Amino acid sequence: MFDKHQFDKTILREYDIRGIVGQTLRESDAYAVGRSFGTLVRAKGGKRVAVGYDGRTSSPSFEAALVQGLHAAGIDTVQIGMGPTPMLYYAVHELAVDGGIQVTGSHNPPSHNGFKLMLGRSSFYGESIQKLAQIAEKGQWQNAETKGKGVKQSVEADYSARMLRDLKFGRAMSCVWDCGNGATGDIVRKLVPQLPGKHHLLFAEIDGRFPNHHPDPTEPKNLVDLQRAMEQQGADLGFAFDGDGDRIGMVDNRGQILWGDQILSLLAAPILARLPGATVIADIKASQGLFDEIARLGGTPLMWRTGHSLIKAKLKETNAPLAGEMSGHIFIADNYYGFDDAVYVALRMLELVSNQAQSLSQMTEHLPKWINTPELRFDCSDQRKFEVIAEVKQRIRLEQSKGMACEINEIDGLRLSTSDGWWLLRASNTQAVLVARAESHSSEGLLRLKQQLRSQLAASNIDFPE
Repeated sequence: MFDKHQFDKTILREYDIRGIVGQTLRESDAYAVGRSFGTLVRAKGGKRVAVGYDGRTSSPSFEAALVQGLHAAGIDTVQIGMGPTPMLYYAVHELAVDGGIQVTGSHNPPSHNGFKLMLGRSSFYGESIQKLAQIAEKGQWQNAETKGKGVKQSVEADYSARMLRDLKFGRAMSCVWDCGNGATGDIVRKLVPQLPGKHHLLFAEIDGRFPNHHPDPTEPKNLVDLQRAMEQQGADLGFAFDGDGDRIGMVDNRGQILWGDQILSLLAAPILARLPGATVIADIKASQGLFDEIARLGGTPLMWRTGHSLIKAKLKETNAPLAGEMSGHIFIADNYYGFDDAVYVALRMLELVSNQAQSLSQMTEHLPKWINTPELRFDCSDQRKFEVIAEVKQRIRLEQSKGMACEINEIDGLRLSTSDGWWLLRASNTQAVLVARAESHSSEGLLRLKQQLRSQLAASNIDFPE
């Protein structure tokens, strides 16, 4: 089609490629991603790549252009069709392929789309994405004597069977499943008849326009429909999924939202009972209560950088059986593959609660009680957001040198701990925003932490929301 290609720099994220359809992301980009990635696969001796796509209206045409680029590089494709991103990850693990690409805009609005990639069975992110871009920009593509060929192969039934294979459910329960018109709809619709109990589906029709609510289960407003349906059904558990099914939201029998660190705390208990001392990883946004709970359960807590690719890589490096993020990416390597699969996490949670006499709300009563803010987001340009973090770090180090009692963690932005608790400020890797959070044992301590954070942002001309 063309000899070289220049990507819009804003779409080259830390752990995936993502942009606005027709503005920063076009079918020509999809072709270039395929041809560049195919070149890298062939350089490592690979020949086949699995390809899937989500339910967005732009995804079929992007998938077609992506496949064309892979074929031009001499790569054969196994096209698994429309479904959640974890189904693509499953295909990479179970089929004879050398990598995989999912066309998906994840939890972003309908106007967005992008690509999540795997080379071999590992995440493809960071410098690798920049390398892919350099290949395209310089036109250093593999010129194949024979173009690759494509085959279509459904893995949906095998993927569903694998999720259920090792699970042993106890008492029958009532559950509500909110697919949010995302890519999990078909899978969940076929799964729930195989589960004990009563199951009610919300928005299981795959519709890339997301007509009912935005597919981001970390936003409380997007869980209102789930909470309302649970009250109507008298349900024990509620599950919600993002647009491509790798992030989970949960609601308990009282209608209360469970956040990623609470889900991790509950999943960790039976795993650590079998694997004492095992590492459990959580991102830097997670509650201190989670890290304390992992230690109490006999595990080894590890705080790491936010980002699904970064956490997966750390899980693999440390051989951890469990990891997760506040954003709802939960990674289970215990009797599973270690990738973020929201539907499988829901099934594991259903298995866990169904084998307990207690309700889900009772199971969380013992968890450490901290007072925290929700995740706070401040609009900030992609360039400026990193400058702000550097400015705040410089000021905090200066205050520390003058005697301020605090601990600083800089693995991802800045997490500052004091006797009151902690606050975090980091630059999002997926959006033009700064992300902040604060947590304390007391409301007075939380107020002091927020005031400290507010003053630091004001010094960099960033307004703090009420």
